[in-house]
Amino acid sequence: MQTAYKYFAGRGIAGGLVDLAPYAIDSFINEEENGVLKPGLAAMSGTNAGTQIKLYTGADATFEGVINNNRNTEYDLDGHLRILKGAGVGVVRWGRVYVRVAEGVEVAYDDPLYVVKTGDETGFFTNTAGTAGSETGVAVRGRFLGPVENGIAPVELFNQADA
Repeated sequence: MQTAYKYFAGRGIAGGLVDLAPYAIDSFINEEENGVLKPGLAAMSGTNAGTQIKLYTGADATFEGVINNNRNTEYDLDGHLRILKGAGVGVVRWGRVYVRVAEGVEVAYDDPLYVVKTGDETGFFTNTAGTAGSETGVAVRGRFLGPVENGIAPVELFNQADA
């Protein structure tokens, strides 16, 4: 039963496009197990670069982009959205897209863009390279376009080489 109402819709969905500004989405094959990849997370090259992708886990890999919220990804019978191993996945290579942001991170317009490479929030985005000397974030080509709302925020991925 719905117990709360808002007068406006949420800003967007993880992996969804922010607006109709120019963008590029390329198709890849999911190398991860079922349910590991989620819309709005960072992706890196898989075993066969240019064909496969997996969850982004470090600076030594090629950042491919953000997992797109494809219209062909469906909920399973348990109500979970799972991208299946071997399924085709759209990846936003450049453009404006909503991403998943690490818990407790507050961002503002034009903040730098980093990907968390360790822990439970691997593949989430943040605006710092790390805290207390620990490098947990890897810089990627882009910036935040606005604040976090419901765990997601709009970003712009630049159409240029990695940072």
